Amino acid sequence: MANFRTHITVAAAGGTLMAYVGWQAQWWVAPQALLVIALVAFGGILPDIDADRSRSIRLIFNILSVPSLVLGVLLLQPWLTPGLLLVACGGIYFSVRYLASVLFSRLTVHRGIWHSLMAAILCALATAALSYHLLAQPAWLAWSHGAAVLFGFLIHLSLDELFSVDLEGARLKRSFGTALKLGDGRRPLSNVLMLIALLVLTPWVPPWSVLLELFHQGSLLWR
Repeated sequence: MANFRTHITVAAAGGTLMAYVGWQAQWWVAPQALLVIALVAFGGILPDIDADRSRSIRLIFNILSVPSLVLGVLLLQPWLTPGLLLVACGGIYFSVRYLASVLFSRLTVHRGIWHSLMAAILCALATAALSYHLLAQPAWLAWSHGAAVLFGFLIHLSLDELFSVDLEGARLKRSFGTALKLGDGRRPLSNVLMLIALLVLTPWVPPWSVLLELFHQGSLLWR
């Protein structure tokens, strides 16, 4: 299994490549390209959200606490006084940064459902939906943000599988096949819950027609 430094370094390199290609294709300007790099790097550590006491899980929930805080301010500001809003925001940050982290580590298993293609798609759709609705980004850019997280996620899963191959001993380690998989074959309930989450999230994503147009534009780059 690849370590934290390998995951984030390779993902950042992949993000730089993706950002450069998009910049050359005039899909985004330099500041937007930097965000693409950050999202790919974030996606590159995201599967380890199920790894107890790891550097990844601490960093992930530190990052997730920021958009949660912003969302809390947007939703609660019309209803609370500044003092109560400050207290509520402190509670939101503490809940996401610490309580959610502990709860998540107890309810998940490393190399379980979060090391799967279903989880990769869920995170990509969630990113696109948040970018589109919360940050009010154009649909094409929101889908690009989702694609960046998906790319980083797939880099992580691929690295885990590559590190499961013992080249010197010419054998496969026991961890082979536990990362780059469709779902969790050992825990069917996890697959059902993940599928429900995907179905619930689907109506909130940007228009699918924009995604198809992005696929078409991307295919033209390779001709």
